[in-house]
Amino acid sequence: MVLRVGLPAGAAAVVAFTVSLVIALSSAAMPGTPSARPTLRAHPQPAPTRPVSTQLYSPFTGEPVRALEPVLAVKIDNIVDARPQTGLQSADIVYVLPVEGGLTRFLAVFSSHIPPVVGPVRSAREDDLNVLAQFGRPAFAWSGATPHLVPFIERAPIVDLYAITAPDGYYRSSSRVAPYNLYANTATLMREARGASKARDIGWRFGAPPAGGTAETSYTVKYPSATYTFRWSATAKRWLVWMDGAPGMATEGGQLGGSTVIVQYTYIRTSRFEEYGGLPPYAQSLGSGTAVVLRNGRAYTVHWSRPDKNGGTTYTLPNGQRMLFAPGQVWDLLAPENHASYLNAERV
Repeated sequence: MVLRVGLPAGAAAVVAFTVSLVIALSSAAMPGTPSARPTLRAHPQPAPTRPVSTQLYSPFTGEPVRALEPVLAVKIDNIVDARPQTGLQSADIVYVLPVEGGLTRFLAVFSSHIPPVVGPVRSAREDDLNVLAQFGRPAFAWSGATPHLVPFIERAPIVDLYAITAPDGYYRSSSRVAPYNLYANTATLMREARGASKARDIGWRFGAPPAGGTAETSYTVKYPSATYTFRWSATAKRWLVWMDGAPGMATEGGQLGGSTVIVQYTYIRTSRFEEYGGLPPYAQSLGSGTAVVLRNGRAYTVHWSRPDKNGGTTYTLPNGQRMLFAPGQVWDLLAPENHASYLNAERV
């Protein structure tokens, strides 16, 4: 039997009100507690950021460096009696410039690696100044110049390391005869080169080989009394150099050569400053023209342009893209575009 318990009407109303009040209070917010279950919303996660590379690369070689260091340029002889040279294996850039008698000399540029000894150091020429201007205020080591040219060099934007005014930075070797025995002690010279500008952009770019070019294993450049032949070595991954038919060697060991070789064809006129009774050649590094760039066993014909003395040289492919050099030492030969007239003038 089911028992039914009834409530009086008034009592039922009270109970109903009480239950409603309890329900209302239970749903009201208590202090310090949320009033309702929070709605969960998916917040987009920020895209992972790639770490910013702090690795520095040399603007002269495209190789990684710990810091951009001051620039030291040294004029080095390249006559037969001056070979083999010392320190060239450590150069970032080796410029080849014509001098009187149809010969050539090197303007070696150091920054990433400065060897303890460089030489034999020889005298400067007028066209050195235009080449040096793109480096800002580099330190310049030179043994002398024709008297009328010396004041121009001393007033140029360089840190002057003239052998006459900085004698502690040079010494004569007893193993060679003068003038092919003057060597630079670079540690001493760099202590005197405070204020020299650091390596900076000179217009060159480095990277993977571009499309095009022609396969090349050997390339020869001729001056009236000097010949350079560069031969690609897949083993060494460099263009090894032969000078006047003989391998160009270094006293520190190995054969000279660069990862990239620039044959920069330019107009060669005569300098204003007499040397040995005549006017020496002056290779124009300002302006524009055609160049051949050797890298990775291929030769690329490109356009070079340097409109500003204080700026660098850009090299572009026929399609307008920048020519990319192979990382490593670069050789830059300022070669005669006016080959026949230059040869004839030098032979007179």
